[in-house]
Amino acid sequence: MSETPSDTIWIVTDNTPQISIPDGAKSTTATTENWRDQLKENTTTKSIDSAVKVSAQKLEQEMSHFLQVIANVFNSAEQQAQFTCGIQLDEIELSIEISAEGQVKLIGSGAKAAGKGAITLTFRRKQPK
Repeated sequence: MSETPSDTIWIVTDNTPQISIPDGAKSTTATTENWRDQLKENTTTKSIDSAVKVSAQKLEQEMSHFLQVIANVFNSAEQQAQFTCGIQLDEIELSIEISAEGQVKLIGSGAKAAGKGAITLTFRRKQPK
């Protein structure tokens, strides 16, 4: 069964050119020039970001799994915090990115999310009614 446009979502991916080094290549002028030509070719043909289609169902499954794992981690952390020092977790802010394959990935403190189009998820404790 083929997917309809409503079953997919476009994901814009990084346009960093990829250079493959030929097997057995040595650092010679000819090889360096070939790499330069390949880099020039890749950057001119990919002057804009690439985009790929990802199944909406796949993305939904990945996000659900990610949120289940995060919920378990923070529920455990909150229980430990209440038990050891009587504090309560009120808010969690996470930055994630979605890969070209639809994988949801947590962005760690060492990653630079500024130019990557990170998604920020903020979770707040429900206020009693």
